[in-house]
Amino acid sequence: MSAAHSAPPPIVWSIAGTDSGGGAGLAADLRAADAFGVHLCPVVAVVTAQHSRAVTRIEPVAPDLLEAQLAALAEDMPPRVIKTGLLGSAAQVRCVARWVDRLREAGPLALVVDPVLRASSGASFADAALLAAYRDALLPRATLVTPNRAEAARLLGLDGADAADVGAVANDSDLPALARALQALGTQSVAITGGDSPDAEGQVLDWIATPQAAGWLAAPRIGTPRTHGTGCTFASSAAAALALGFVPADALVLAKMATLHALRRAQPAGRGAGPVRAAEGFGADPALLPQLSWGEAPCFAAPRPGTGRTPLGLYAIVDSAERVRQVLAAGVRTVQLRIKCDHSDAPALAAEIRAAIAACEAAGAQLFVNDHWRLAQGLGAGGVHLGQEDLLALGEAGRAALREAGLPLGISSHSLWELARARALAPRYIACGPVWPTLTKAMPWCPQGLHNLAWWCAVAGAPVVAIGGLLAPEQFVQAAQCGADGACAVRVLGDDPALTVPPLQQALARGRAAPRWPVPALPRPSLPGPDA
Repeated sequence: MSAAHSAPPPIVWSIAGTDSGGGAGLAADLRAADAFGVHLCPVVAVVTAQHSRAVTRIEPVAPDLLEAQLAALAEDMPPRVIKTGLLGSAAQVRCVARWVDRLREAGPLALVVDPVLRASSGASFADAALLAAYRDALLPRATLVTPNRAEAARLLGLDGADAADVGAVANDSDLPALARALQALGTQSVAITGGDSPDAEGQVLDWIATPQAAGWLAAPRIGTPRTHGTGCTFASSAAAALALGFVPADALVLAKMATLHALRRAQPAGRGAGPVRAAEGFGADPALLPQLSWGEAPCFAAPRPGTGRTPLGLYAIVDSAERVRQVLAAGVRTVQLRIKCDHSDAPALAAEIRAAIAACEAAGAQLFVNDHWRLAQGLGAGGVHLGQEDLLALGEAGRAALREAGLPLGISSHSLWELARARALAPRYIACGPVWPTLTKAMPWCPQGLHNLAWWCAVAGAPVVAIGGLLAPEQFVQAAQCGADGACAVRVLGDDPALTVPPLQQALARGRAAPRWPVPALPRPSLPGPDA
């Protein structure tokens, strides 16, 4: 399809300040929007006189001029997302709040609030009236708010929030509580950024709290003095991802990736901190995908060595030891035993697992036991597979015990935040699904399609198994072309695996020999975006 007939990009309004040095504010917002392929409308709320080392003057525009800019845009370019940066007065905040309400009467609109309250040089941008307006008018309407730790504390009116040393405001253990307090004011999601915090073993930790997930979003700290515009880039990247239809938790994963990429590309400009430079290309770099902790403890396992491992290949999921024996006889060498039960007949469950272990050992096959990891470990199983809800239910102590057990672990994933969270446990593989629509079990996720499967395989940082809706050999060809290390067979195994397995294995071999699917620049949303 020609560009003339392609769908127009989603629109984001950024209501923020100018930066005469070209580093932060609307300049950074525009670069971030371009990196995501969305159209950003720069609405000037404040004109600043600044260079790379200092802000020398701040001049808020009159509320009626701000109103005129927004009214003009509303006639022709209504937004999917509004992002606010530097706002100059309580009157401006109230103007923005009125427009948010007005636009939401016409349809869904997300609001991202980046509360720019202080220059990096220490100059304050916000008086008591402006802070009160944030609390009363913007935070209750916000889909996402992205303060650093000092800004979060100041928004909440905490003692010490004006301290020059941000370490006096809040340490890492305080940030989940700060996020909960901000959510109590009405904001749906919070990301308290940690770029201004001391190193946590060389990582930058952002605490995120969203309807989908909460935890520490972690990535290695990039050693550069050129950090001007980092906060603007992060918030605008999150706004762009929301505009593309991602839910807040997924949007924050992409924002983290885009910001790390911008830090890598930072360049000197002037004698002070040079600006970060967001650009396309961040979304397909596996080194930029962050990890997400499973709870308030920032626990991240060391990556497993990836060399020398046999591909998982055709991955059969069966529900009995007898069925295990059937698929092994047909030539399958990776099997998952998935027995759903209420533990009322533990001896029978143990007998099934024991028999499956013996059959796989005799055939030289890899067995993953679904769910019952302690029993599987005690019986000597070679691996386990757990879903995200099951891993959450284990709690910190249970997950620590699982890590210490050292069992090869498979983890399901359906979204970017689940992928980031899976990586925190250094799994043997990560399942991506459902690739195609499936009737095996009800789930809220949209089918990933080959687009997302190819992206997962390139970016996950671990072997990827395709699961969900694989019902014909051609689908196994396509999964292998995307780079899948394994492809799950469930219903397609039929009553006689001796007949169905050879064509599926041949399909995987054809797919591996065929040209690789191109890696998409960005994934597609797998959950409906916020209706804020």
